[in-house]
Amino acid sequence: MGAEVDIQSLLEAANTGDPAKRQQLFAALYRELHRLAERELRGVKATISPTTLLHEAYLDLSGRQGVSFPDRARFFGYAARAMRGLIIDYVRSRRAQKRGGAFEITSLRTATPLPASDDAELRQIGSALEALSEVEPALAEIVDLKFFCGLTLEEIATLRGVSKRTIQRDWEKARLYLHGALQE
Repeated sequence: MGAEVDIQSLLEAANTGDPAKRQQLFAALYRELHRLAERELRGVKATISPTTLLHEAYLDLSGRQGVSFPDRARFFGYAARAMRGLIIDYVRSRRAQKRGGAFEITSLRTATPLPASDDAELRQIGSALEALSEVEPALAEIVDLKFFCGLTLEEIATLRGVSKRTIQRDWEKARLYLHGALQE
């Protein structure tokens, strides 16, 4: 009964808004609040510890002005609601990060590369690509899709219904052919 009276007097003193009295109340009820935090976390897939949850709830409770606790039951009810709210916020933020919430959307330049320096070089590239299309039309199409349409190798593979690795091999063949044709 003496401990209950002491807690009741701490509750009354904490209701005056004195931070030191709230801290004394928190220290006196620490073990019970820790058990409450453990109970709140039971069954929740959260990587937050009961101690961290308890301390976050204390910071929330101590920062509130005008909140009074007429008795022990209401104090624990308020502490439980504060802990539950912190758990919900924590789980939401973790799920948002898991679903890409921490990513920033950036834009990439979409400007096309500068054209070749002279007409002779352009004609040479054009004729090498025409020669490739006569020998291997599929390889010439990959070059067109990659350079002139701006598609990635994955997008080209999806478009053609083949694996990305197949497109990579064909891309290497086309590059070797064009490199050889331009060197002549």
